[in-house]
Amino acid sequence: MRLLILLCLILFAHPAQAQTLTVFAAASLTDGMKDIAALWIKDGHEPPAFSFGASSTLARQIEQGAPANIFASADQAWMDALVRKGMIVEQTRRNILGNDLVLIVPADHPTTVSIQPGFDLIGLLGASGRLAVGDPAHVPVGLYAKQALTSLGVWTRIEPRIAAAGDVRSGMLLVERGEAPVGIVYGTDAAISQKVRVAGIFPAGSHEPITYPFAIVNGGDTAEARAFLRFLSGDQARKIWIIRGFKIAD
Repeated sequence: MRLLILLCLILFAHPAQAQTLTVFAAASLTDGMKDIAALWIKDGHEPPAFSFGASSTLARQIEQGAPANIFASADQAWMDALVRKGMIVEQTRRNILGNDLVLIVPADHPTTVSIQPGFDLIGLLGASGRLAVGDPAHVPVGLYAKQALTSLGVWTRIEPRIAAAGDVRSGMLLVERGEAPVGIVYGTDAAISQKVRVAGIFPAGSHEPITYPFAIVNGGDTAEARAFLRFLSGDQARKIWIIRGFKIAD
């Protein structure tokens, strides 16, 4: 009897597990991924399961054994980290998207800033304001921001005034709520919010190019995963990414 019960559990549980397509994706990809998933489902596929967050957090979860089929990172470093640990099917890795790094302010206090060497970011923060951005210690948008502010010669002064957030959307939320007067996010994040305005765009040469590598995760390499990875860079998906403000890398 116990053997029969066990066999039944395997028969009923295994197909559901096999059909589950799990995508770990950078928080900035949230809206585009959901739009593309709707097209994928319309084509007759099962809905994918998404986990959105900081690329650093997602990479660490994969490293610790979290089940995932696809990893979509907001920078090369966290994809590289998983490659070094043998956790990525390297031949599936592709740079799919690009983005801009922008300075944002609350929509009800719009301003324009000329972002150049030595620009007065401290003055923009005021006496006690803090700069909202993903944690520069590990969150990709924070790493890009640190590179940009360092190259522009303002990082040393601004570092003590950082309000470090868990991911790019959390950083933008601080500005939306008025808890921070200024933030740094991706251009695509600023575009979806009615509560913030872009004050300036960081020069492309002030930081590493913002690229999004996508790849299959070892242990999650299925035909469905490979099909969805191709779909994410196909013609229908490209239209969505462009509408959402992303740059197409390929």
